[in-house]
Amino acid sequence: MGAAARAALPEALAALDAAAGRGLDVGGLHDRTRRRLHNAARFRDAYARYCGPVSGLEGIRLAPFQILACEGRVTAAGRPHSWHLELLSRLGTGGGLITPTRHVFVTLGSPESRRAAVEWWERLTESGGEGMVVKPLHPPAGRVQPGVKVRGREYLRIIYGPDYTETDQMSGLRRRFLGKKRSMALREFALGLEALSRLTEGEPLWRVHEPVFAVPALESEPVDPRL
Repeated sequence: MGAAARAALPEALAALDAAAGRGLDVGGLHDRTRRRLHNAARFRDAYARYCGPVSGLEGIRLAPFQILACEGRVTAAGRPHSWHLELLSRLGTGGGLITPTRHVFVTLGSPESRRAAVEWWERLTESGGEGMVVKPLHPPAGRVQPGVKVRGREYLRIIYGPDYTETDQMSGLRRRFLGKKRSMALREFALGLEALSRLTEGEPLWRVHEPVFAVPALESEPVDPRL
């Protein structure tokens, strides 16, 4: 998409310049096309940060933030996130496949702590980072895992397209219907925990596969395409 836009839109701008030179009123279309070219360049820059040469696992980097399970028990729920991050940090000290997950702890009652977290997020996204997930340190009991993705402006171009910041597209995105997607996320989270429980309890593989295959079955349900 990025290559096609950056090849076609300059030609379109040249044609509009020629039309304007002949006295045609193409000012509005010219401005929109120029913005689309600018957006396409930013779109390409956003996804290019995630592209690079690889050979097998050489060049691949993983930044895990949660230990799903260990022998005999599920750890995906019930442990504070600091426990997960501290253990995982021991895997990311050699500069190989595993890299530490950047994170910051916030004291909600402290304006200074909140301000520092906002500034941390701004530096992260301005340097090309995707963003962060805000979640409580201690997960609540049960199968609900609250969390809010706070992605950066430019990373969202990969999700919603180069021109998502245009006024007409932004107003459409704000009218999305998130109820079904939210319901699916809760069900898929529950199915994931069920699969992990069956695995750690030593149940037969077909029993583990039952909730696993239910997840892509849910993903096949139609949802709002603007999500």
